[in-house]
Amino acid sequence: MGATEPLVRFKDVRKTYDGDTLVVKNLNLDIGDGEFLTMLGPSGSGKTTSLMMLAGFEVPTHGEILLAGASLKNTPPHKRDIGMVFQNYALFPHMTVAENVAFPLSVRGIGKSEREERAEKALDMVRLGGLGARRPAQLSGGQQQRVALARALVFEPRLVLMDEPLGALDKQLREHMQIEIKHLHDRLGITVVYVTHDQSEALTMSDRVAVFNDGIIQQLDSPRDLYESPNNSFVAQFIGENNILNGTVESLDEGFAGVRLDGGGHVRARAVNVGGVGARTSLSFRPEKVHIEGIGADHENYLPALVEETIYHGDHMRVRAKVDGNEDFTVKMRYRSGREEPKAGDDLFVAFAAEDCLALDPVAPTTTA
Repeated sequence: MGATEPLVRFKDVRKTYDGDTLVVKNLNLDIGDGEFLTMLGPSGSGKTTSLMMLAGFEVPTHGEILLAGASLKNTPPHKRDIGMVFQNYALFPHMTVAENVAFPLSVRGIGKSEREERAEKALDMVRLGGLGARRPAQLSGGQQQRVALARALVFEPRLVLMDEPLGALDKQLREHMQIEIKHLHDRLGITVVYVTHDQSEALTMSDRVAVFNDGIIQQLDSPRDLYESPNNSFVAQFIGENNILNGTVESLDEGFAGVRLDGGGHVRARAVNVGGVGARTSLSFRPEKVHIEGIGADHENYLPALVEETIYHGDHMRVRAKVDGNEDFTVKMRYRSGREEPKAGDDLFVAFAAEDCLALDPVAPTTTA
């Protein structure tokens, strides 16, 4: 990130609403100047509360939040020099698009001519030049979200906060806006803190992702490292597709574990986060890392599988099979025209390398809405 001092720092931050239950537990997090950091997690995990404390709409019960080295404890929201983009756009319906974008400038006492010039430039930046005279109701959902983005950027803040900003858009438009926001971030060099429960958004847009659950950051890492090397079962299940088989550690040797599965099978797996011999563990497999084939010499692990169904997806086949008692074990197979594909009722084997099978802490219940 280049900067030695973070732009944003959470120091031992806690938050409770009832004096008993902590919604955010001892949050320590540094966000670099120019970074795109996403707070990702299920409903109730603490991510939105953390963002709202940074924005000034919630007050920490304990701890401190710093912006550019200065405490925000006594700074009201409108004096934090932070842009904010919400899911519901929060546009003023009685104002024109240009007036909506210029509103933060008028609050800051900027003169009319400069307001108009800067609002026009901000609208050009989000590809809405020429639409400043319209009302928000005359725009599509995607256009309204661009207006909200322009309004957050028009006063050139160092930090922009986004709370589920694309949640109200349809899938195709949401994916398009993800790329637009990322390109804007790259071009302007601003710092973005983004909150979402959508893991695909987080993987697409972020420099780093903080995965929240139960008020705690479970893992803070790059999108690639979160997907390839989750450090616990919650992260493995929450990021991308994942298969889980449960068992007991029988041996440990040079970073690998021998595991006896609950259904009787035995596999060798990478020991990422396990206890000692005799401890329970959950094995994590990505569907694209597993193969369906006969027993051969090129894979360390083989387990019998009963094919439940196959689904054609154009460039790949999804095979759902029963493996060691798990009836929803999924394999992604690259589709090849003319090749005989597995079909429901086939008895086959799933094969995988020990390196691609992660032995993690046992699966715990996830936080729900």
